[in-house]
Amino acid sequence: MSSRFISPAEILPQRRGPAAGAFPGARLERLPDGLSGLISAEMLSLGGGGVKPTKPSFVSYVTPEEIKSEKEPSKKEKHPDLLPGEVIFCSADPVLKHTQDDLSQRGIFGTLLCTNFRVSFVSDETPLEEMTQHFKNKLYGENDIPLMCVDNIYGVYDEKKKLMTKGMLKNKCPSKMIIHCKDLRVFQFCLTYTKEEDAKKIFQGIAHHCLEPKSLKCVFAFSYVASRNPEVQRSQRTVMFDSKEDWTQEMKRTKANLRIVTENENFEFSMRLPKFFIIPAAVTDEDISKFPGKGLPVWCWSHHSGCAMFKASTLPVPQEDGLMQGYMERMLHAVAHTHLYSLKLEDLSETLPTIQDIQQSYNKFKQFFLIDNSTDFWVSDVKWFSSLENTGWLDIIRQCLQKAVEVVECLEKENTNVLIMEEEGTDLCCVISSLVQIMLDPHFRTLTGFQGLVQKEWVAGCHAFLDRCNHLYQKDKECQSPSPVFLLFLECVWQLVQQHSPAFQFSETYLTVLSDSIHVPIFSTFLFNSAYQRESTMKAEAQHLQRGPLNCPAVWDWSVQFDCKAQELFINPLYADKLKQDKVIRKVPRAKHQRQLSLPSSAFKTPPKKGFFKDETESLKKMLRVKRISRWMASPDSPAAATREFYEAWQRRPLDYHGLLLPCLDGPAVRLWMQRYLRWIPEVQILGGGSVAITSMLAELLSQVQDLRRELDLRSCWETEAESFQLRPGPLALNRTSLRLSSSFPFASNRNWTFKPAIPTSLLQSLMVSDKLASQEDETTEVISLV
Repeated sequence: MSSRFISPAEILPQRRGPAAGAFPGARLERLPDGLSGLISAEMLSLGGGGVKPTKPSFVSYVTPEEIKSEKEPSKKEKHPDLLPGEVIFCSADPVLKHTQDDLSQRGIFGTLLCTNFRVSFVSDETPLEEMTQHFKNKLYGENDIPLMCVDNIYGVYDEKKKLMTKGMLKNKCPSKMIIHCKDLRVFQFCLTYTKEEDAKKIFQGIAHHCLEPKSLKCVFAFSYVASRNPEVQRSQRTVMFDSKEDWTQEMKRTKANLRIVTENENFEFSMRLPKFFIIPAAVTDEDISKFPGKGLPVWCWSHHSGCAMFKASTLPVPQEDGLMQGYMERMLHAVAHTHLYSLKLEDLSETLPTIQDIQQSYNKFKQFFLIDNSTDFWVSDVKWFSSLENTGWLDIIRQCLQKAVEVVECLEKENTNVLIMEEEGTDLCCVISSLVQIMLDPHFRTLTGFQGLVQKEWVAGCHAFLDRCNHLYQKDKECQSPSPVFLLFLECVWQLVQQHSPAFQFSETYLTVLSDSIHVPIFSTFLFNSAYQRESTMKAEAQHLQRGPLNCPAVWDWSVQFDCKAQELFINPLYADKLKQDKVIRKVPRAKHQRQLSLPSSAFKTPPKKGFFKDETESLKKMLRVKRISRWMASPDSPAAATREFYEAWQRRPLDYHGLLLPCLDGPAVRLWMQRYLRWIPEVQILGGGSVAITSMLAELLSQVQDLRRELDLRSCWETEAESFQLRPGPLALNRTSLRLSSSFPFASNRNWTFKPAIPTSLLQSLMVSDKLASQEDETTEVISLV
């Protein structure tokens, strides 16, 4: 056996190579696996000043192969717990995952994998103790990224960050890969310590499977469903609106007198319409089949006064023969005939931003929350509020809420039928119609009611989730342009929840989880453009697999993602449940007083006796049939002063959380959805504070009140044994853990925020143009702490 001189750098494992070169004369010791990833080159430097390094004198009498086998035993390949149907495409080891901590380059070594479902990082560290995870997702962990959730991938070449596109994938492999996610997480993976071949393979594999255009059949949902054991996945309480019975029940609940169309069950009329839908009774079968779903008024909801809200897509420019114009006039009269020939026509394409404007605004808005390091955050913090306002995203939310209030005024105050229209009838129509129903109907403020609303207006209403969410990264002209329309709706709902929290049974955590679930490629709820595409695709896949019909789980089956303990966070502890005696209270003549404010729907209401003033009433209806419709169509915008007066009149009434709800739209009333946008940024977390801590404390107090009530009921039952029974009040069961919660709870674990975010004084002085903030206290300290 031959022997030769081997330097310490050859003995040290490859992943610690840069550290070994920093101290050639140092004593070599084996470091724990968990510690090796956290030690930086600065910590290992000896700071020798002008001391001349000693000449290496170590001589090895064993071969490098024996050293390698002794020092590095064969490691078992690490991978996450794979889901049914999940397959690993490629992997690389070791990869350094950086923490989001300025430029110190701290991180953890591990294995980076890409499967047909996610990008996953498996740490080499063995946790010292199991941390209690209050909100663990069963499908993916905190170091996993579903492929559909990847927004952009950047490569770092010579300290320069470049956005990766299709043509750049064959270039040199970058030293670092940065992944921006649609749920606003940021991951940084250093490939310097990885073999060049493995680094190139994992980089190109992730970029290919995340950003390349793909077929719908390649989505993981089909592999997942085909490999699962057949079981019932349908939520038992959420109305799915995929049957005639569901629509009939909803008509009965709202006391609507309209017509259910069942002839499209096999999509014979139109592939743009759902299998079952409701239209005005005056619309004939000939009108339904004349145009493939274009211009057809589809029912959304009916007010208790009798008026109703409809939505429709716009027709092309009318031809000279007037065929389309005559068709549109018949549709308008059919809607007006629903309730005393009253109608307001609202073209949303003329009064609200376009789909492209919404996309551009959100692209600017989200950049302020995709933070690569703390330095970038503090740089953006100087003009943060003004920068957010300049994106226009909050203003778009305000405009949608304002338009919804205008429609509510027509239904509630004027008792007028409303027809909202846009080009496709499945985007902003869904936003406005859903918001109106939440403001007017307390049923849709419950958890199951809200889920049924999304099913009715968005899923059954054929919103193009596949294209708008850009799940397949298609750039064909046939596909609709991507735009976060459904997220815009959730933003508007969050504004209502934070202004009127006791009126909603669900919490903001529920809304945040729902926004994240859009990009999980398992649920059928957000995977298709229409009911026709959903049914035809599932049938084709079932035939291909030679098995029965496939049933992708709906997102409402929350047990797929979370256990029962985690689902408790979906419920708002401040929700004011409706009392039984409310039915007696609502018998006061309040509704009648509102109808008297609206003419002519209340003044010319037909008397209950048939034939009484019949001729006079019919003549008035015929006059109003033209005058009232033309009056509303001539003024597309309701006067702002009238809407303001309607809001102020509502504010003066006693607040009823089970009645009409209107949002405040003045200035700072439209706020930032902090839980969704700031949960991954350590610098803005409030340890032991924030709305989460307040809500948690209130929930604990509510639990104590309920316990005391049960004890009082028990004491009242034992009144006959009062002398022998003594109620021993134990210590208050106040769980003080809420004081230690971060404002990012339950999404970011506490171990991620163990260090104090701080602003370096040098950076602060360069950012602050004027002010005495830095000189008020502790001028000599190097760091200004925020906590």
